[in-house]
Amino acid sequence: MSFRREAYVPKGGPDGGDGGDGGDVVLIADPSLSSLIDYRFKHHFKAQRGTHGKGSRMHGSRGEDLLLGVPIGTQVYAYDESTKETGELIADLTAAGERVIVAKGGQGGRGNIHFVSSTRRNPAFAELGEPAEETWLELTMKLMADAALIGMPSVGKSSLIAKISAARPKIAEYPFTTLVPNLGVVSIDYDSFVVADIPGLIEGASEGRGLGTEFLRHIERSALLLHILDASGSWEGRDPLQDYRIIRSEIEKYSPDLASRPEIVVLNKADIADTTEQVKPLLDELQKRALEIAGGNEYSPDYVKPQLFIVSAVTGQGLDPLLRAVNQRVKELRAAAAAADAATQSSMPTYEKIWEHKRKERDRAFTVTNLGGNVYRVAGKTVERMVIQTEWENDEAIAYLQRRLERFGVEKALVAAGARNGDEIRILGRSFALETNLLEDEPDEEEF
Repeated sequence: MSFRREAYVPKGGPDGGDGGDGGDVVLIADPSLSSLIDYRFKHHFKAQRGTHGKGSRMHGSRGEDLLLGVPIGTQVYAYDESTKETGELIADLTAAGERVIVAKGGQGGRGNIHFVSSTRRNPAFAELGEPAEETWLELTMKLMADAALIGMPSVGKSSLIAKISAARPKIAEYPFTTLVPNLGVVSIDYDSFVVADIPGLIEGASEGRGLGTEFLRHIERSALLLHILDASGSWEGRDPLQDYRIIRSEIEKYSPDLASRPEIVVLNKADIADTTEQVKPLLDELQKRALEIAGGNEYSPDYVKPQLFIVSAVTGQGLDPLLRAVNQRVKELRAAAAAADAATQSSMPTYEKIWEHKRKERDRAFTVTNLGGNVYRVAGKTVERMVIQTEWENDEAIAYLQRRLERFGVEKALVAAGARNGDEIRILGRSFALETNLLEDEPDEEEF
């Protein structure tokens, strides 16, 4: 609160400046990051606060936003720290530069220049600043890859990605050598695509067995599945066809959408096993599945001819035709995805706008609760903000708050809830006695 004071200007009028808003906390998808390790041990982040307003209409500066980089493929969820429960999905950052405001800076209080009216020429009060918004988040990451290598443990997925890319995963002769997904970039014919090496899946993976759900979620981002089978049967003497059926069953249980993704089947370790008797049963199985998808019609647009490649990740046998087929399929899927994105881009608001719209709707909502004994509680972000920003030692400020609450519809809501003049109204830690004119026209009970 401030008034202009100059020589020969005895009544300069109010000139109190506004306080600056606090900075926002913003998450932004950064292609240079590959993990969420920066948030593993540091959990608290704070944007800069705004500065105070001053006299002579000097407004305070806004606090700087805090930009927090996260890898592409990060999902942002609301999180309740008290119950340890994950809430709604706030954003799914799948493109470089996508951003979302996860915590809004508090609003700066308005100076007394804003409260001049025809009946209030010299307002002797100003608004207080709003405290910063605090929130807990849960960040999860799903790998972004064009194709995902899936299959049982020890079928040669890591050996394959090491052969076709610069990725160097751990390779050994025992199951579950790979415990975390690996990404590799494959270059062929002046093109390139990204392959994800997913840890081995086992029966029961869809229910979490062998960390199955942790691994399966990384496949969700991939448009193409490369199903790797072991032609040698490994040390357990497994049947490739049976392995194929088990993995397909687990994927279908986990996500029907994921199960419908295009698939290329790869029979690996052809250098140490005779694949002659294994190819026909596999092709029959793939043909059967392709026809089921196409509704039994081989000439349907939904019918896709099964692709089965026999390779050796050790010697390189059969890898060139496999990579060319994968590259071609990836280009087709990218083109289809780009066309779909272009068709919906204009009508799809950004996560930042979606979440901001939800935030405003949530902030404006308020509830009235009858606590019994002629006591009512009013709760809601905007209503509570009005109370927080009021100078309680200033009678003018309190009178202004009363008018704001009336305009916001709080009085009507209280009357609708059964409140009467003289009842106690609680907002945050403040207590009021209801005085409203909305009940003046109501007849007394004795008139009935």
